Amino acid sequence: MTKSQNRNSGSREIPVKEVSVRQLLLTTVVACLIFAVQEVSAQTLFSVPQVVAKVRPSVVQISARRVSYDIFLRPVPSEGLGSGIIYDSRGHILTNSHVVGEEQDVQVILPDGRKFGGEVMGRDPITDLALVIIKSKDLPYTRLGDSSKLEIGETLIAIGNALGLEGGPTVTVGVVSALNRSIEDPTGIALSELIQTDAAINPGNSGGPLINLKGEVVGINTAVIPSVHGVGFAIAINSAKPVAKELLEIGMVVRPWLGIVPITITPGLAALYDLPAEEGVLVARVVKGNPAAEAGLQTGDIISVLAGERVKSVAGLRAVIAKKKLGDRVNLEINRDRKKFTMSLTLGVVPDELE
Repeated sequence: MTKSQNRNSGSREIPVKEVSVRQLLLTTVVACLIFAVQEVSAQTLFSVPQVVAKVRPSVVQISARRVSYDIFLRPVPSEGLGSGIIYDSRGHILTNSHVVGEEQDVQVILPDGRKFGGEVMGRDPITDLALVIIKSKDLPYTRLGDSSKLEIGETLIAIGNALGLEGGPTVTVGVVSALNRSIEDPTGIALSELIQTDAAINPGNSGGPLINLKGEVVGINTAVIPSVHGVGFAIAINSAKPVAKELLEIGMVVRPWLGIVPITITPGLAALYDLPAEEGVLVARVVKGNPAAEAGLQTGDIISVLAGERVKSVAGLRAVIAKKKLGDRVNLEINRDRKKFTMSLTLGVVPDELE
């Protein structure tokens, strides 16, 4: 065979090295495609009816029987109603602390009609969270999501047992109106890192879940301002996760505290009340018999620095305190009546109830 015949007779031989490179490139492309498909799948958004069908079976009604006393000191039993969300297959339920009150046992009713005696594993009045457990097999549950990924304007679904009406949980739809809100609830507890939504949160919805369109719990509904339409608040689930973990492990959240009800200062708040600072933490109330009161902190004081770290919000204040231990001595930089000074106090333990 001539050289010219050899060149034209069939396909050329491909070096082994070139085959290996091609195979590697092909494998890499396939792996990237698989990863991309998984990412798209993980980000899949469902319609509102699809989310409701998936989540609603795990939204429970919680009733706590309480006893109060009339003017003649006669016991008057009453029943508090709220909601909760089963978030794992072991029957753990997240709800509000104010829903269960001081009860150790509550009644839990599932949308399918099943009733259980629920045990209160622990409660944390500071974050208004409580953990309840029921024991049964084949319980529906909804997994917890990541509230740090929420965006303003994103669609949210609130599910709960509004007014304790028959027929199971009520569904309302709204959007993320704002993030990282701080409010003081009627008991005097300051709640921070809240999700604000215009999804209706009615009496009985407290403790129920706030859901994104992936069908994940991103918040626990906790408060509504009755005098304002379309303003409700939920505890961000990323704030609730560590609390739930501690309640499960030891039945309480042990944290040091200053002994104040704090509010984050914003430019709007500063302008409204003519405050001397546009950031920091405003002392809305000093709790009697606690470290701040003993050290001489006053309502209206502004905390700008704690333990050498600048604080711009309630979340920042709590982050600094979280690094400390009970009994630690800390310095605070205070702005009072437009005069700045430094004071120190010893961190105490959060009481079970605020006076």
